[in-house]
Amino acid sequence: MSRKIFEFLPEILATLSVRWLTLKILKQAALFSLGGSAYVTLELLYRGFSHGSMFAAGGVCFLALGQSRKLSLPKPLLPCLGAGIITSVELMTGLLVNRNYGVWDYRGQPGNFLGQICPVFSLLWIPVSAGALVFYRWADGALTRLLPAQAGKGNRGREGGGNRNGESSEESG
Repeated sequence: MSRKIFEFLPEILATLSVRWLTLKILKQAALFSLGGSAYVTLELLYRGFSHGSMFAAGGVCFLALGQSRKLSLPKPLLPCLGAGIITSVELMTGLLVNRNYGVWDYRGQPGNFLGQICPVFSLLWIPVSAGALVFYRWADGALTRLLPAQAGKGNRGREGGGNRNGESSEESG
């Protein structure tokens, strides 16, 4: 009898690993989509239009901001780091898709770099990052609670989606 259990053990473990990985990817995709949607919404509210590349840029920024929470930085510095992340992603996106300045144009702004980024908007990203960090913490926790306990390897025994150190979201984030 025990032999039959051991024969199926690798298959069971592989199934659980694939399920866990699939759910982890789905969670990251959901966070990416939330970030992309929020970025486009901010642009629509501010300028009245947006561009498809801004969805991708927003998703990348949101995931990077979420990862920045794991750094050992004083909490007041995280929005400043977030502003740097957003400005960097905006520059990379601009160099890839905004070469003709059809999406945005900062050439008229003081201190601009290649018309793609400028200090005024870099400073604006600080409070936006602060809000995004709060939103990320909430969304990450909500999605973690939605994961089935069996498939969420990293969530076993930690209500509310704690981090690797066993801290709750409130303590870590």
